[in-house]
Amino acid sequence: MEALLLGIDIGTSACKATLFKKDGTVVATSSAAYFTQYPKPGWVEQNPDDWWDAMCKALKALWEVADPKAVVGIGIDGQSWAAVAVDYNGNCLCPTPIWMDTRAAELCVEYEEAIGRDKIFSIGGNPFKPSYTLPKILWYKKNLPDVYEKTAYILQCNSFIVYRLTDAISQDLSQSYGLQCFDLHKAAYNLPLCQELGISHDILPEVIACHQIVGKITKKAAEATGLPEGVPVVAGGLDAACGALGAGVLHSGQTQLQGGQAGGMGICLSEYKPSPDLIMSYHVIPGHWLLQGGTVGGGGALRWFKEQFGNEESFDQLTSQAADVSPGAEGLVFLPYMAGERSPIWDRDAKAVFYGLDYSKTKAHAVRAVLEGVAFSVRHNLEVAAEAGAFAKELMATGGAANSHLWMPIKADITGKDVTVTTSDTSTTLGVAILAGVAVGMYGGFDEAIASTVSVKQRFIPNVNNDVVYDKNYELYRRIYERLK
Repeated sequence: MEALLLGIDIGTSACKATLFKKDGTVVATSSAAYFTQYPKPGWVEQNPDDWWDAMCKALKALWEVADPKAVVGIGIDGQSWAAVAVDYNGNCLCPTPIWMDTRAAELCVEYEEAIGRDKIFSIGGNPFKPSYTLPKILWYKKNLPDVYEKTAYILQCNSFIVYRLTDAISQDLSQSYGLQCFDLHKAAYNLPLCQELGISHDILPEVIACHQIVGKITKKAAEATGLPEGVPVVAGGLDAACGALGAGVLHSGQTQLQGGQAGGMGICLSEYKPSPDLIMSYHVIPGHWLLQGGTVGGGGALRWFKEQFGNEESFDQLTSQAADVSPGAEGLVFLPYMAGERSPIWDRDAKAVFYGLDYSKTKAHAVRAVLEGVAFSVRHNLEVAAEAGAFAKELMATGGAANSHLWMPIKADITGKDVTVTTSDTSTTLGVAILAGVAVGMYGGFDEAIASTVSVKQRFIPNVNNDVVYDKNYELYRRIYERLK
């Protein structure tokens, strides 16, 4: 029986599970969705138990076409900045705010004024914004004191699933950047800052390398999932970082181009170069960081348009219409701030905008403007990264958007960077499966793993003939927000 690796992705809208052979071939893949709740303005919650139920459903679908006994290693990745409060029995104490949640905005201002924005940034390497995990913990303490008092640990979505599978409490290194009390340069909690913030570091789990085995499938988990008891499970990591690995981002300057629900980019660095306007994290591979830019309106913006105005058309049908519109969408510009915006403007009140509408504009113009607006957000983040001394080379595309033969050349043209497509839809689960493969000895190291599993399927080269129109629209894109904010 050929050994298989299992990658599990706890995404924003669904859990995806994929089985891989050693060479990266997909044996089977399955997904199961869960709900996101928006109970109040700025609140965006999910129920961690729903993640578990969806994972179990997805895994059982895999076993209809594959033998679970072939699985030799498991990795779990997850969306960033969850704050799963669990008691000593592992029970969830409340719904968890996810990365889009901004309820702690006022608290962030209070703590920045009390402690100092520069001091917090000098330790955590990231801006003190409400989307991150730490402000959510502080919000629990102030607004849900009963929950805070009962909290044994704060977990990320991937470490919550790891716990349910193995009974092991963990915090992987790549997700630690959500806690600004974690020193990203020294890779250790800063206990004096924890004290100043008034939180106990006891609720923060020990930070573990992403490819380290933290436990094995328990009997209880085996019964619930169909997995064999005793299969090793690694700590796993941030979905964007695992996606970067699965796309082949290993060396300094290589850059992931994200194309899932959210958009953005992540530049691999061998040196620590944080920016107060971007997102700094450890990569899932040792000795490297990722300087990231994240927009809330990536593929989600196109999905919203499709659901509201698509008349049951597929994504391919919509983008084929947009392909008939000339670059620049004849002056129609879209700002993809569908749920506020993250980097580099960090404005929870920012709104999405169509600018330049008139009677000549059609649905096809609007679709093209959405595609271009998301690409403008990537360019904005790349420019801010360059100001911090982090320079992107080629962009290695991941996510469903990487399958678009229109969106990828648009992104190449607007950013001025070559765009390569490798595993696209399965890059995230492949990345976390590779972590497990390295841990169990299937690969001799990460370079060998990437050489074995990742190959370039397509490459898009920037068309310089479009520079003038895209430069003009990008300037307008930047000015629209500055005028409206």
